[in-house]
Amino acid sequence: MAIEDNPRSRESYGQELKRRREAAGLTQEELSQRAVMSRTHIAHIEAGRRRPDLEDARRLDQVLEAGGFFERFLPTLDGKRVAEHFAEAAELERQAVAIKQYASILVPGFLQTPEYAREVLSSGNPPKSDEQRDSLLVTRLERARILDNFSSPRVTVLLSEAVLRQVIGGAQIMCEQLRHIVELGESRRIRVHVLPFTVGAHALLEGPVKLMWFEELPSVAYVEGLKSGRIWEPQGTVRELDDVYDHALGDALSHRKSLALIRSVAEDYEHEAQRDQHP
Repeated sequence: MAIEDNPRSRESYGQELKRRREAAGLTQEELSQRAVMSRTHIAHIEAGRRRPDLEDARRLDQVLEAGGFFERFLPTLDGKRVAEHFAEAAELERQAVAIKQYASILVPGFLQTPEYAREVLSSGNPPKSDEQRDSLLVTRLERARILDNFSSPRVTVLLSEAVLRQVIGGAQIMCEQLRHIVELGESRRIRVHVLPFTVGAHALLEGPVKLMWFEELPSVAYVEGLKSGRIWEPQGTVRELDDVYDHALGDALSHRKSLALIRSVAEDYEHEAQRDQHP
């Protein structure tokens, strides 16, 4: 039986192609001429309506100097690739109508920019090959698509101030990542609350948690550790974790003050990046 394309992966592939094309300063027409492809075909790939064949991908890699990214990305169009312990949680995330998440160090995956995600996925031990990293990257980009619908899921994100201060990939990447969160918050797509360092001890010191609600399924909680993760389904446990989350939320800054803090830290990163460029 033939494996059908994964539409979400095609869309992520197209987004990455567009990002790299624009970074190279090329129009679709200019790229089509250099890669010996029709402009219409490139437009369909960027829109997620078509997948390139192997030779297309190789030419795109060559023209955009992508180091083989687009060729390595092709197999991910045929299915999902996620860490085994996160596979079920990722599927539930797509079905959720409401999500509450606390992040202690890193920006939650579905809020990560491609550049931030690439840096996160390039870290760790044992080291990942470029193919392994790129496979994980496409899944990370797919997860962001749950925010495409303005109404669902309803998302509340609680961030430790450490998330804002932990420098991933340098000042410029951090500036763009934090401004992405601010944009989502200002557009009312998500609610953001920051737990400042000055709070001291709080109810979620033990680590990150994600709570998810569904239309027809019981709510669940997902707790992740190093190379491990566990989904809690007993409703008493979920309610207990929800209470812990709300207790910590009570110590956090308001949505408005949180956005102001994130915006301020982003500006600090911007100034730092400018100093790095013009010492």
